[in-house]
Amino acid sequence: MSLFRRSAKLAVALIACVIYASPGMAQPVANDAGFFVDNLLPIFENAQCRLCHNDNGIASRSGLRFPDAEADRDRLIAFGLSLRTFVDPEDPAKSRLVLKPTQRIQHTGGERIPPDSPDEETLLVWVNYLRTQADKADRTATGIKPHGEIRRLTRSQYNNTVYELLGDQTRPSGQFPQEDYIHGYRNQIEGQGISPILAEAYGRAAERLARNAFRGGDHRHLIPCKPASASDDSCRDAFIRSFGLKAFRRPLTSKEAQTYAGLFGLGARREGLFLEGARMVVEAMLQSPSFLFYAEPQPPTVLRPYQTAALLSYFLWDTMPDEALLRAAKEGQLETAGQIRNQLQRMLDDPRAQQALEQFLAQWLRFDRIETAVRDRRIYPEFSAELVDSMIEETRQLFNSLVWQGGNFMEFFNAEYSFLNTSMAKLYGLSAPAAEFQRASFPADSGRAGILGQASFLTVTSKPAETSPTERGLFVREHFLCQTVPPPPPGVDTTLPALSDDRPMTTRERLAVHLSNPACAGCHLLVDNIGFGFEHYDAIGRFREHQTVTIFPTQDERRRKVKTKPSEYNLPIDAAGLIQGLNGSEFSSPAVLGRYLANDAGCQKCVVKQLFRYALGRIEMDADQPSIDRAFERFRDSRFQIKELIISIVSSESFLGTPPS
Repeated sequence: MSLFRRSAKLAVALIACVIYASPGMAQPVANDAGFFVDNLLPIFENAQCRLCHNDNGIASRSGLRFPDAEADRDRLIAFGLSLRTFVDPEDPAKSRLVLKPTQRIQHTGGERIPPDSPDEETLLVWVNYLRTQADKADRTATGIKPHGEIRRLTRSQYNNTVYELLGDQTRPSGQFPQEDYIHGYRNQIEGQGISPILAEAYGRAAERLARNAFRGGDHRHLIPCKPASASDDSCRDAFIRSFGLKAFRRPLTSKEAQTYAGLFGLGARREGLFLEGARMVVEAMLQSPSFLFYAEPQPPTVLRPYQTAALLSYFLWDTMPDEALLRAAKEGQLETAGQIRNQLQRMLDDPRAQQALEQFLAQWLRFDRIETAVRDRRIYPEFSAELVDSMIEETRQLFNSLVWQGGNFMEFFNAEYSFLNTSMAKLYGLSAPAAEFQRASFPADSGRAGILGQASFLTVTSKPAETSPTERGLFVREHFLCQTVPPPPPGVDTTLPALSDDRPMTTRERLAVHLSNPACAGCHLLVDNIGFGFEHYDAIGRFREHQTVTIFPTQDERRRKVKTKPSEYNLPIDAAGLIQGLNGSEFSSPAVLGRYLANDAGCQKCVVKQLFRYALGRIEMDADQPSIDRAFERFRDSRFQIKELIISIVSSESFLGTPPS
């Protein structure tokens, strides 16, 4: 959603809040179903109910889910009517729809609508209206059908494509602007516009690439014929069509071929060289939207098989289709589910598939944050770029072993083993392996298991000098349960009590200030209670029996010579953790939480959603639910084989636009 639309929705909510809070104003009356959209929905939006009550929210298991933010008025009305489920027809004032948001009964999100307020009165008006509608047939919710949207090449896809197309290994996208993370990934359609800065960067890159492609001759064998002269029209046309097919991932139209033939002629005549004409064509094609973007399939057209080929290759290989895939598109071999599965098996057996899935892993687990992490050298002198590389490789090895060796992928959370080199074994207090990144079992009392026990996760969720239970809990909620935690209210002071020699405190004790503040407690209960369960592992993933709190002298203390050396305190750790709102989720180590997540349907379905978002370049929508449900069932029935999940996503109506025959 655009910034303008977000601002507009917030303005509507704020205006509604002011109107209904004004003393002496009569409450509106619910004469029809539109009352919900015009009067109550703004109150729910202002209370941030949608952030928790959606398929990816904290309250996703409650049964109350808001429709997409893009839903039209009919869909919103249908949603308002569906709230009858939460209405007590005998005593509407005791309906869960009233008691929960007002915190009259326990509500995980805390108080969202003040009791006895004008907002609650508006809610009661709607509840009473729903009671009168109880004997009427439910209205069918109107789903939002995903629509075809073009996808821009990501930076890695750009580099891989120009390598396949031109043999160029200079990785030119390193000079492009950084990509934003949206919905957890850098390939999301929402962030794929082209800014003036990016357009300029594309132009510079195209010029260099085209010049290098023909430096010293046609060493890349881009020209499929031997030109008789600079004005050899036959060879010119053969080159334009063969190179255009690869660059645009589809055949050129007659009009396009004529346009590039004219451009070719300008270059060839200017220099009197065939290669100069070819260079100008390459430079122009590399700046064309048909090169920079690839489209999701629309209703069947002659180009649909080529669009399918591009979708498959950029998801599974992170690069352009190869000759076999383009030939399959030309010959109509990408039309049926069976034909697509045949290509999938071939593509998954290609080494490029592993590299592409590693892109997914790196973005899902935010390796970029690990690579740029800093640590206080006074506390963590062993922290280095080499150690960070080892952390990432350990996670990559576990991921690849489960994906490509047919393992149960949910072992990613509860595996009682890992793949360690000497550096990681030393960090974990284990014996050095016989070979680098050899599989090694964790001791039963280590408390480690799966990704939650690995230093990559424990490091990316920590601060330079200390752990962050808040970040660790937030990461589990967002990345492994696909739940959206509401942001803190504006203006809230997030500063923790300062450490002092008079009162050294553990991180848990300092965070207690959040839980005592009503404005903070609602959300911090959701995340801090998870993070506390990791407190036996420090900011680089080492196990610790106690939390060592180091208090360094301030500049003023050093100047006055009151304190010249740091003081250390070994404080006992309380590592009791739980996932607020889920029964039986208490834990005190990564291993225990990992076992819980591995067997939790919410976590299993989150894996499906994460790969779905990456594959489609967007967040899931209401109309995607059948595709996601089928993918989850196939994933579960295969004992959580990632390859089966990939096949299901790629075969889905959501991915292809329309179901294959």
